[in-house]
Amino acid sequence: MGTDPIFLTSEIRRMERETGVVLPSLMERAGSAAADLAMKLISEKSRDVLVLAGPGNNGGDARIAAARLQEKFFRVTVATSPRELPLDRSWGLVIDGLFGIGLARNITGDYAELVQFANRQDCPVLALDVPSGIQSDTGEVLGCAVRATHTVTFIGLKPGLLTLDGPDHCGELHVETLGVERSKASAWVAGPALFKDALKRRPLNFHKGMAGSLGILGGARGMTGAALLAGRAALKLGAGRVYVGFLKEEFPVDFGAPELMLRHADDVLGLDLDAVVAGPGIGRSEHAATLVGAVLASELPCVLDADALNLMAEDGNLSQACARRSAETVLTPHPAEAGRLLQLTTGAVQADRLAAARALAQRYNAHVVLKGNGSVMVARDGHLFINTTGNPGMASAGMGDVLSGIVGTLLAQRLSGESALVLGVHLHGAAADELAAAGRGPIGLIASEVTDAARRLWNDWLARSDA
Repeated sequence: MGTDPIFLTSEIRRMERETGVVLPSLMERAGSAAADLAMKLISEKSRDVLVLAGPGNNGGDARIAAARLQEKFFRVTVATSPRELPLDRSWGLVIDGLFGIGLARNITGDYAELVQFANRQDCPVLALDVPSGIQSDTGEVLGCAVRATHTVTFIGLKPGLLTLDGPDHCGELHVETLGVERSKASAWVAGPALFKDALKRRPLNFHKGMAGSLGILGGARGMTGAALLAGRAALKLGAGRVYVGFLKEEFPVDFGAPELMLRHADDVLGLDLDAVVAGPGIGRSEHAATLVGAVLASELPCVLDADALNLMAEDGNLSQACARRSAETVLTPHPAEAGRLLQLTTGAVQADRLAAARALAQRYNAHVVLKGNGSVMVARDGHLFINTTGNPGMASAGMGDVLSGIVGTLLAQRLSGESALVLGVHLHGAAADELAAAGRGPIGLIASEVTDAARRLWNDWLARSDA
């Protein structure tokens, strides 16, 4: 799904109106496409199919799918309420056609019972367009939601399938365009194919000055590891020089990465840098705020993470300095930090992750990633991306520090803010997925392991870019 476009519900509805294909024909195409996929999912053990049909267009798609399956001699039962369910039958497949992209309120009553019945089945569950109960623009669960093993979504991908709770409910995704001419997208699934022009192997005539110099500000007392993790990630993803500036008077020697040049934080910004990362373990002291202010006042491309973001949320002068910047600025908040920056609760941020990320990008004049399941990225120009790599093993200490080091080093190597952010976030998650697939996660996955996996993947991407 590296270059797949993503469409909001309003955009899908507009394309449906403008396609020139009447609704019954679109419904026929959707139902037939669903039936084709259903036949591939049904095992030889049972040809009994339960179709849960709702009251709207989604239910219409489901009924057409049921009719196509009956034509192929499957035993099909269509149920619209719990009272129509044969409880003593073993199903080969359940098709969820209760509610699609138009759902705007919580599922309750009989429909909630049908959702719960579907979730108790051991057979494959195929959702049509979106799993019933998932808000198609946000991924929020509206009361309850079907947990599908497969989802066939029509015309194009919807954000709610890719972020928040959507990925836990949609299973394997299949896109059927139904022959609709899709409008130009402003949102995409993140992937290296989007920025293939930024993926270039280095010439043989190359020196470390051409690889960029990165400064990292952080590592207050008790948090030196955060700055070192960011520094190691920056080194291993290609920076020519990495200076790590600590706020504490005495700082450690990193025997695991002696190539890092360790300094007092006050000395780093005076060096010849190509980019800077502020935040990993920086704390919330007055000294830290002064350093963040100096970064914002500079012309250096920068990544702001962790307590650098919290300091901005607390200090209007820092917020205004960020908004005034012309240099590339990348913010990497998790939902709680985003809430502080927007003066919203974490719950409000999570209720509409796309809107929150867009608000951050606009308010702070920055490229933003709102981290979490299906990280949402918004570029300064409004382009939106959702990342589909990553796994629960990344919910561990230091993962954000590694990400800030990766994005920072890509900025130092002269990638644009948009490409550095999107490639960095996607790479970070893909590295964690590679480790999990090799049995080194998700449980027990640690941040420093992700750095080495990311280096392997990055080199592979660069090698394939010239193929």
